[in-house]
Amino acid sequence: MALHRDIFWIGRQWAVTGFGIQAVDQRLRGVLDIEIARLWDDDFVQSRRAKPGLNLEDFDKALTLARTRYPQAPPPECTPVRAATELPPAPVPVAPPPKPAPPVVLALRAEGRLARFLPQWRIRR
Repeated sequence: MALHRDIFWIGRQWAVTGFGIQAVDQRLRGVLDIEIARLWDDDFVQSRRAKPGLNLEDFDKALTLARTRYPQAPPPECTPVRAATELPPAPVPVAPPPKPAPPVVLALRAEGRLARFLPQWRIRR
């Protein structure tokens, strides 16, 4: 897979992009890439780290930079729960959208005349 268009850091073998961590070598076709959602999955990261021919220093730096750029989201069970006595927030009144302007109608006044006798006009740029 080609590198994502948003490149935040690039090393010798790894790059931190908008996709996550990607191998710079395009011959691998994205086999070793780690997407943002799996940056914090330690088992998955260790499986990538165990591959032969990996520059561990470069990989560790890319992992550190990617984890600082994309912090781990809190697990869903840690979200605060609203009390049953709380009322939902009041809806915000929405203003009606402005009415569109009437379309401009161009009037052609050439009816009943011969075109060769009309004055010529040109659009200036």
